[in-house]
This record gives sequence, structure tokens and C-alpha cells, in this order.
Amino acid sequence: MQFIDKGKISVRAGDGGAGKSSFRREKFVPKGGPDGGDGGHGGNVVMVVDENVNTLLNFRYNRKFTAENGAAGDRKNQFGRGGEDCLVKVPLGTVVRDAATGEILADLAQVGQRAIVAKGGRGGRGNAKFKSSSRRAPTFAEFGEPGESRDLLLELKLLADVGLVGYPSVGKSSLIAAVSSARPEIADYHFTTLTPVLGVVSLGYEKTFVMADIPGLIEGAADGVGLGHEFLRHIERTKLILHVIDAAAVDGREPVEDFRKINVELKRYSEKLANLPQILVANKTDLPQSNEHVDALKQLAEREGLKFFAVSAATHENLDALINFVGQRLDELAAQVEPAQIDAVKVFNVDKDDDPVIIERNDAAEFIVRNRNLEKIVAMTNFDNAEGLRRFQFIWRMKNLDALLKARGITEGTTVHIGDIEFEWHE
Repeated sequence: MQFIDKGKISVRAGDGGAGKSSFRREKFVPKGGPDGGDGGHGGNVVMVVDENVNTLLNFRYNRKFTAENGAAGDRKNQFGRGGEDCLVKVPLGTVVRDAATGEILADLAQVGQRAIVAKGGRGGRGNAKFKSSSRRAPTFAEFGEPGESRDLLLELKLLADVGLVGYPSVGKSSLIAAVSSARPEIADYHFTTLTPVLGVVSLGYEKTFVMADIPGLIEGAADGVGLGHEFLRHIERTKLILHVIDAAAVDGREPVEDFRKINVELKRYSEKLANLPQILVANKTDLPQSNEHVDALKQLAEREGLKFFAVSAATHENLDALINFVGQRLDELAAQVEPAQIDAVKVFNVDKDDDPVIIERNDAAEFIVRNRNLEKIVAMTNFDNAEGLRRFQFIWRMKNLDALLKARGITEGTTVHIGDIEFEWHE
């Protein structure tokens, strides 16, 4: 199984539906007032943690996600239907960043957690909403607000139920290959596994757990020796550690001493890691020289209060018993943990209080006005309607745009851009 830990996608929320401009037309009801309804809101793009998704592999082939637009409002004050949200399913441990700024938008660490990464546009108001004592029969309505769009970078922090630790060449890669569909590179030299390998271990129908083959640790890993920091970072969120020992001492090291040294490195790096439940696994019992070390390792496990298994990844000896026990232990650990309280759905585009008007020049010496609220108003204004145009001119004056543009040296007939619309400036 290939482990994909990064991806890039484009998301676009739905546009709001247009408001309706209409007037009540019923028999025996003369001079019916405005009754145009509002448009529906556009759908959001929502990241959702799904426990059935284990990698970011799908995002190599499906990179664009678009939510549904809101429906237009109708006469008789009927509101348009809201657009359906676009749900993007991601694995537990996914970090979402804005591709343009690098800002972290979400760190999704709980099953079922949701995060809105692109907010749908609000529906345009129908002409009934613009009725007032001074404006009895407004003819204009708003277009819907455009939905947000952005490119996102996805990064999966390796989240595994079980992490394998131990010195290089103790057989961790062989063990995970034997019990799962993972196919790591395997060879008889140190640091064969330079990146973590993820394996899904099946215990029966719809019952699985994820095992991570963590790259080999060496003495001094907590100080960064041998890429130790990078390696250890990957097992911080695991629930259970399988401490794998080479019972045959192929590299000439002392197996009992190996156990102590690795635990020292774990403790130096993180108390949390050191306190995780461990199972001691003596591997390579198919080799004759393992006989002189297995008893000592078993006694070590008894002294440390650890469950002990003597296995052979090469011949699959005792692997079923080990995996079944791991599954039972994970169930016990899950029962001991109180369900986490998932925060309310988070929205990452909350407008800031400060929204200054910024005026820039482009290469053609034209003026570009940047202001979030003003850009939304421009996108939602029907400039073909005289009343809508007058309303925008009123907002223009309220924003004091003429004075700001004159201060930047604007001249008669110069083009001004606001959002996707351009105007020709006149006194």
C-alpha cells in the first residue's frame, strides 16, 4: 500500500442566488407592493474527517471541489433554496493550509471533525427588502454574493493506532509487510526505511487497525542523530507501541540492552511517548541463535510488566496471536478514553473588523480599488437597473472614494477597477 502524505486541491464555494424584483399582482389588490424574495445561500466547501479514509491518494486524481450555487428568489416573497455543501473527506490527522499564504486553516485530529474552508456566498436580497417609508416601490434586487475560492495544501500527519519502534534491521519492515498489504523496501542495512510506511491490518470484516513502521532509531535519536527528530515525530499520536527486538542479535548487539537504549531515547524525546503502552516483540525466532536470547527477553518483559511475543516475520510464526492481541488491546484502550468533545464547525474566513480602502495602480496607469465589502457590493449590484446604480453611487460617496482617488491623482476618463467591474471616472 502506497502512503501519500501530501496533496494540493482547488475548492470553490457556491454563489448565492439572485434576489427577485417583482410586485404583487392579484385581482382586487390594487397597487400591490414589492414581493421579490431573497436568493438562497451558496453551499460551503467543508473538510470532514472520515475514519474510512487512510491516505491522501484520492487527491492525486480528484483535485477540484465545487459546492452548489444557491437558487434565485421568486415572487410572493419566496426564498431561493440554499446550495448543497461540498463535503471533502480526508483522513484523521490532515493539516489544511492556504496555498497562497501558507496559513494553517485546520488541523483535523478527531473523527467527525469539520472545517469550512470556503464559505458560500449569501443570497441577494429581493426588492421587498428595500422597501421603506421613503422608497415605496423599489425596482431593484441584488445578485448573489460570489462564493469563496482558494487553493489548498493538504498534509497528512501520520496517524497510526500502532507504532513499531526498534533499532534498524530488527525486522520492523518485514513484520509490517507480513501482517498487512504494505510493501516497504527491505534490505539488510541500517536506515533502509527512510520514511514511515503505513499498513492497514485486517482482523476480520470491517475491523482493522493502522500500523506504522517507524524508521529505525539509533542511540542519540532524541538529539537529532540519524534524523531522530523526524522519525520520532511520526509516532506521537499512536495509541500503542510494538517494541521490536532482534532476538537473534544479527548485528552483534545485546537485545536486552537494545530495549533499554531505545526506551531512553523515547523518554528523552517525549514523556508522552515513553508512557504509551508497549508490547515487547522478539523477532527472528526462526534463526537458531535466537534461542539464547528469547528467555532473557521474556524475563525482561515480566519485570517491566509487558506482554511478550516471540515471533518470526519471515516464517509468520506466532504473528496471528500477536495481531489478535493487539486488536484486543486497542479495543481496551479505546474504551478507557472518554469521547472527545468536537468543537462546533469552524469557519476560516471570518471578516476582520478593519477593512481599509486600498488604491493601487496597474501597468496601464489604471486605478484598482481594493476593499472586501465594496467588492462584494459591486458583485451583487445590478448596474442595468437605474435604482440599483443610484444605490451604488450612494455607497461610493459614503466610502469617500472620489476624494481618495483625487488624492492619488486621478484624471477625467481614467478607468477604475473594483472586483471584476471597471468604471470610467468623471467629476
